Amino acid sequence: MKLWEKNNSSNDKIIDFTVGNDRHDDLYLIKYDIQASISHAKMLTKQSIISRVESKQIIDKLIKIKEEVTLGKFKIENNFEDMHSKLEHVLIKELGDIGKKIHTARSRNDQVLVSIQLYLKDELIIIKKQIRSLFNLLIKLSKKNKDVIMPGYTHMKAAMPSSFGLWFSAYAEILIDDIISLNNAIQIVDQNTLGSAAGYGTSFKIDRKFTTNDLNFNNMKYNSLACQISRNKIEKNTFDAIGNLAFTLSKISMDICLYLSDEFNFIEFPDEITTGSSIMPHKKNPDVFETIRAKCNNIQNFSNSISLISVNLPSGYHRDFQINKGKLIRAINDIKECIEILSYCLGKIKVNKSIMDNKKYNNIYSVELISKWVEEGIPFRDAYLKLKKEMKSGPKNLPKDINHKHLGSIGNLALDKIKLKMKKFF
Repeated sequence: MKLWEKNNSSNDKIIDFTVGNDRHDDLYLIKYDIQASISHAKMLTKQSIISRVESKQIIDKLIKIKEEVTLGKFKIENNFEDMHSKLEHVLIKELGDIGKKIHTARSRNDQVLVSIQLYLKDELIIIKKQIRSLFNLLIKLSKKNKDVIMPGYTHMKAAMPSSFGLWFSAYAEILIDDIISLNNAIQIVDQNTLGSAAGYGTSFKIDRKFTTNDLNFNNMKYNSLACQISRNKIEKNTFDAIGNLAFTLSKISMDICLYLSDEFNFIEFPDEITTGSSIMPHKKNPDVFETIRAKCNNIQNFSNSISLISVNLPSGYHRDFQINKGKLIRAINDIKECIEILSYCLGKIKVNKSIMDNKKYNNIYSVELISKWVEEGIPFRDAYLKLKKEMKSGPKNLPKDINHKHLGSIGNLALDKIKLKMKKFF
């Protein structure tokens, strides 16, 4: 069934090409299309466009279909273009002419747009909750390991003493930036576009304020053409937000892969977290973290992809938009899965408490010794040049019991401030 078909003029080859993966992707959106359709039916009744009896029959049937969706029994067969055509087909089959009235004063354009918005509102809130859980885990790990010293690297060379407390809490605080990006994406998504029809409104006297409140949108996109222009802006901002999060997850996964290497040996995981080799029995490979890294790097590419598709399109709806729908759903699913598996693995991490016993890290305490000399009255540049000259004659056994004042930033007070900061934006 094609909502636009006339005189049996459709060509199956063209239909299959243009539909693409919509039938599969729409299974993620169908419950939101039903939710919006129920609200639309209520509004049509309020405006006396359809009767209360007709509205009740439509809504009752939509609720039954939603139950089928929840149970995984709802399917979009190949003779339907998408969820909209299947949904309307079921209503007409069950209710006859009454079912034909549901499409009054709307278009598939605002149908799919508002469905995507409702979907994203739910999914972005779920992702925020996942980030909060990961944040809490990182804070816990930071507190537990705040006194375990590890080398900090710059330019891939040992630089200054760091700590696992500093490392864990760094990623915890960076997650707050990702929450800020998600909040921005949610704010942009949270504007009702239902009632904009194909982008140019409708001659029916509809009440968009009613559907805004009924669908629990915080605001309304008032200009009907702005609604359609916002289609890819909504998706772009979402891709940007989860792309920022993907950047964070990819970087911590890269750190983990590096720290798990034989050369670093900073951390370890139980055998069930790592994978083996088909030929080398000694291998414990970080496949899970490499997969997170790859998935997250792929997600970061989606933002550029959507820009290339939409940047040179004029105002109004274009079928190009549909290409991004599947990418959006896959990106959402991937990022949720990555947060979940990373949190699970980090819960089992074990840090090496004797890293600094290795003699190759002796020179890493140079900055601390210079600071000690400065406190004793030697000008900084003189202290720097003095130690540099001494170190040229060979490795210097620097004292390791110096108070690492720069690591005080991850004390309990700092962790409490980071937690308060997260609370502010959550």
